Amino acid sequence: MNKDQSLPWDHPRFKSWIAVARACQLMQSALARDLSPLDIKPPHLDILVNLFRFEGISQQELAHKLLVGRSNVSMTLPQLERRGLIERRGDKRDKRVLRLFLTKEGRRVTEEGMRIQTALINSILSATPIEECLAIGANMERVVAALQSEMGDDQDDG
Repeated sequence: MNKDQSLPWDHPRFKSWIAVARACQLMQSALARDLSPLDIKPPHLDILVNLFRFEGISQQELAHKLLVGRSNVSMTLPQLERRGLIERRGDKRDKRVLRLFLTKEGRRVTEEGMRIQTALINSILSATPIEECLAIGANMERVVAALQSEMGDDQDDG
């Protein structure tokens, strides 16, 4: 590589992206550590929170919200079902569709997991002014929109 060509990590956008990726990886590790007393992992919490927010969604809708394939979700759901955290019920109108619901225990674990996650986020970002947090969020939403557009997926999952 000659002097006129620069390396990726010399570019501010690349450096910013790597910082975001590293922060995400480290946050996932910290969250996994903090969730361990509940015997769940961050991907389990993602599923539980979505069922908390969107009670009765289908497996396909859940996979779409989580940005994963149905097979990824279908491998995790039986674990949560065996633990008594979720239940699957047939759709009244379409017998081919299973709807997903939290059990009473699932709701308790989800609420505790959300409390743990929120406390971790608050702890990590406590020194960051709220305006800066909102700006970071707005920037990441633009990144999400750009990536969804690039991939041909314009659905807003909130």
